[in-house]
Amino acid sequence: MAVPLAAFVAGAVVALLVGVFGKVHDPSLAGTTTLGFRTVIDMKVVLSVVVGVLAVLQLLGALWIYGRFSTAAPAWVGTAHRISGAVAVVIIVVVAYHCLWALGLETGTFAGGEPVPTRTVVHGVLGCVLIGAVVVKVVAVRSRRAPGWFLPVAGGLLFTLVVVVVLTSAVWYIGAHGWPGSGGYG
Repeated sequence: MAVPLAAFVAGAVVALLVGVFGKVHDPSLAGTTTLGFRTVIDMKVVLSVVVGVLAVLQLLGALWIYGRFSTAAPAWVGTAHRISGAVAVVIIVVVAYHCLWALGLETGTFAGGEPVPTRTVVHGVLGCVLIGAVVVKVVAVRSRRAPGWFLPVAGGLLFTLVVVVVLTSAVWYIGAHGWPGSGGYG
């Protein structure tokens, strides 16, 4: 139990530190790059959708590797699972950086006095928790002494957080403004 406990403590500390940074940082309202997209928002929405798709592929790959499908997983599934997981983590870090740098962690009221929408608060807080869950999952993947239940629990937690964060950001944006570049705000 020492490994899971240490991983969850480390993840909680990281989530807390990310949240504190998000609150004390003075948001720039612009990212450091758009990676060729029209706006930072466009970039974050598209990359978040990619993360959502990768999360679903991660879930399917894990279920296949753990023998939950009627056919055994081919040898390449493990490699594809590791590579797509690493790509997802890199994209999560890029999106989280731009969220925190450009917007910070919004709670309470905006500068103009209007209340921050509940969706925004939930998204911001769970986004910070998501970064902590990445730490937990990395420890679970790398540990050789963790109990057998720890990796699936860490993966399930990370998957759930990714889904909720993507739903409260990219999916919400697409529903409210359309696909990026199709006339939404920028």
